[in-house]
Amino acid sequence: MQLSHYNSTFKKQEHQITLVCDNISNAPNVGSLLRLADAFAIENLIFCGENVSLGKRMKKTSRSTENYVNHAIKADINEVIQSLKEKDYHCIGLEITNNSTDLRYYKLNTDTPIALVLGHESLGISENVLKLMDAVVHINMYGNNSSMNVVQAASITLYELTKQLNS
Repeated sequence: MQLSHYNSTFKKQEHQITLVCDNISNAPNVGSLLRLADAFAIENLIFCGENVSLGKRMKKTSRSTENYVNHAIKADINEVIQSLKEKDYHCIGLEITNNSTDLRYYKLNTDTPIALVLGHESLGISENVLKLMDAVVHINMYGNNSSMNVVQAASITLYELTKQLNS
C-alpha cells in the first residue's frame, strides 16, 4: 500500500541549515524552494534581491509551505552572509568554479550551523558572494550541459548534506 504524508513513518527532525538565494526570482523556483525547505526541515530560507515575489504563481508551486516555513526576503545578500558568519555559520556555495569541490567528495568538517548559498537561475552566485564562502561545491555533470535547475541542484545538495549530518 502506498503511504501518504498522514501515515508515513518518517521521523521528524530539524537541520541547522539556512538556504540563502542570490537573486532567485522565478516564481515556480521560489515556490519549489519553499517546499524543499519543508521537506528537509531546514531552519530558514532567505531570498536575497530586489525582484523576489511571493505571489499567486509561487503559491501554486509551494503547496502552502510559505505559511509555515521560516523565510524572509532581504535586499542585500552581502549583509545576510556577513550576519550569518558573525553567528558562526559555515557558508557553502553551490557553484561550478575552478576551485569547487565535487559534492560526491565533500565532507562536512563542522558542527556549526550551515548556510547553503544558491545562485541566480542564469548567472549563478555573484563573484563577490563566492569570495565570502567557506567552501564551494558543485554537482558533477555527465551530459552536455554544465548546469541544472537550481531547485534540482539544491535538492541533491541538501540530500547529501543532511545525510552527512544524520550519520
